[in-house]
Amino acid sequence: MNSSRILLVDDDDSLRLALRRALEIEGHTVFEASDGKRALERLNEAAVDLVITDIIMPDSEGLELTLKLHKTHPHLPIIAISGGGNWTPEFHLELARRAGATHVLAKPFAVEELLEKIRALSPASPLKS
Repeated sequence: MNSSRILLVDDDDSLRLALRRALEIEGHTVFEASDGKRALERLNEAAVDLVITDIIMPDSEGLELTLKLHKTHPHLPIIAISGGGNWTPEFHLELARRAGATHVLAKPFAVEELLEKIRALSPASPLKS
């Protein structure tokens, strides 16, 4: 996805800022939210091409957000990220896959891994699966 409009959802301010900067360097427009509730509000304000969401967050978590988005915006790609919380990251990421996430990444991950997932979502990409 070249120059995508991305909604980045994570309660960790420093991680969200670092990811935003990396995505903007790649030419993407980034909208931010600190939880699922704020993410839904942001979606009402601006159309996006992709959502990147953490799974474990206070208030409205990413799994709930993924389920809602999969129902209301079934063609919107979602990349779920998780560091685990009370369970392993793989447990939460498998739940996210089942809820409708297009791709998943366990924290910590290299920014290049995230960028590869975004590139794989491009219609012209041979990496799309």
